[in-house]
Amino acid sequence: MASFDYIIIGAGSAGCVLADRLSSSGKFRVLLVEAGPSDDRFWVRTPIGYGMLFNDSRVNWRYHTNAETGLDNRQLYWPRGKVLGGSSSINALVYHHGQPADYDDWAAAGNSGWDYHSIKPIYNSFEDIIRNDDQRPMIGKLTVSDVADEYHPLKSHFFSMANEMGLHNDAACRLDGEGLYPYFITTRHGVRCSSSKAFLHPAASRPNLTVMTDCMATRIEVRDGRAIAVHLMQQGAPVRLAADGEIIISAGAVNSPQLLQLSGIGPGAISQRNGIDVMLDQPNVGLHLSDHLGVNYYQRASCATLNSVFGSWPRIGLAGLQYLFTKKGPLSLGVNQLGGLLRARADAPRPDTQIYINPITYRPPPPGGRRPFLPEREPGFIFSFNSCRPFSTGRIEINTPDWRQPPLIFGNYLSDPRDLDDVIHMARLVGRMQDSAAVGQILAAPPETPLSRLSDDAIIDDFRARSGTVYHPCGTCRMGPDAAHAVVDPALRVHGIDRLRIADASVFPNITSANLNAPTIMLAHKVAQLVLQDRQG
Repeated sequence: MASFDYIIIGAGSAGCVLADRLSSSGKFRVLLVEAGPSDDRFWVRTPIGYGMLFNDSRVNWRYHTNAETGLDNRQLYWPRGKVLGGSSSINALVYHHGQPADYDDWAAAGNSGWDYHSIKPIYNSFEDIIRNDDQRPMIGKLTVSDVADEYHPLKSHFFSMANEMGLHNDAACRLDGEGLYPYFITTRHGVRCSSSKAFLHPAASRPNLTVMTDCMATRIEVRDGRAIAVHLMQQGAPVRLAADGEIIISAGAVNSPQLLQLSGIGPGAISQRNGIDVMLDQPNVGLHLSDHLGVNYYQRASCATLNSVFGSWPRIGLAGLQYLFTKKGPLSLGVNQLGGLLRARADAPRPDTQIYINPITYRPPPPGGRRPFLPEREPGFIFSFNSCRPFSTGRIEINTPDWRQPPLIFGNYLSDPRDLDDVIHMARLVGRMQDSAAVGQILAAPPETPLSRLSDDAIIDDFRARSGTVYHPCGTCRMGPDAAHAVVDPALRVHGIDRLRIADASVFPNITSANLNAPTIMLAHKVAQLVLQDRQG
């Protein structure tokens, strides 16, 4: 038996930040527990490597939803990081704040201090924005790179398309706001800058910080309404570790509600059905699941695209040598190169659509398979969209007291008819992109899905058949001032359980308009401040 001041469960985007911030003074004994292995792997470090990790069970939970009624009863594949850095070690690198209204809505829901004006200084405190290949070393910050100059030259046609359509656009990368622009990515001099690389690695040598990998948390022990210990499985043996201060769960939108429910903190009926003692009957644990749902529209190109590189083994070899010697070239980038936030509805009060434009075409691997993403051989590019703020919500719930079994995931996609209306408007927007003169100049064939010629019903049928997650689950332990509607309070303390907090995307009161990695890292910095303030108080 051992004890710590703080035990953090999950070394993902949030957990690595907390480990750094809570151990920085040297005053507190901090334990960080991660179910997966070290991130010291070539394909984790290499930016384009996420295609190789997409089905790698060594670093990936490889979840699947239940059959989704709204998606022709398909099961969606949900890759989630199981490695130091969590999903920030296997994601597609896009870094985006969303839009200020996302956070203002958090505050409007009763979460004081979470409005954009309040949290913007937190972003500024940990982001190191690199433009034009600045070679400054940076330790303890997240490097966010503007690599627009290195993106595929096909981008010039898409800027022409934006001008033709009257869309806001910018040739420089942007962190938020409306328009079409290149995406920032989380790399540092051509190497992935995950939350682990930015925050945990510089802190790892501190004597007061202990990091346990390949170690699964199985239960939070609660006594007299207070979280006092974490039960783990390490190399097949049970371990109990006591927390003199707080336990912070940062296991993500799937694993955080799972761990709570395994601990008897959640809907009482689920605990009873699985033979688990009810520690706290909290029906909101696992509910309010939100995710971005998107679809790809494929275009054949009349000019070279990234297919010309990744569809040819000799060219892949040359790109590999370029990367090994210079940390430049296609392997140093992602494929989600251009996009942004746009209005599919002309009368929308704020941007309602996130767009991706990728200078490559690839198809998802077959369900249940283990092969990585592979590009097509013919040159092509992709238009893709998802709703910024979908209305449909789902849930996570355990179906067994066995911690080794994944929980049930019910995405409940397209259950709200407003999401169907959004799909039609977004598809019409992409249809206008396909039909623009600028895009017509680089098409080698008519669009595979001729959106402007499809009826609304045909657009919906196609979306139900082909759409998939954009890998942004959140909201399953949401934040709010009232325990009747939320799991944690605005300081991310679990309602009804002392000394227990949750800090990850599961606490988002509503999904943000773009990729979730940035707001998750910001949230972790803010909660670290709150934890240390409480300690001082």
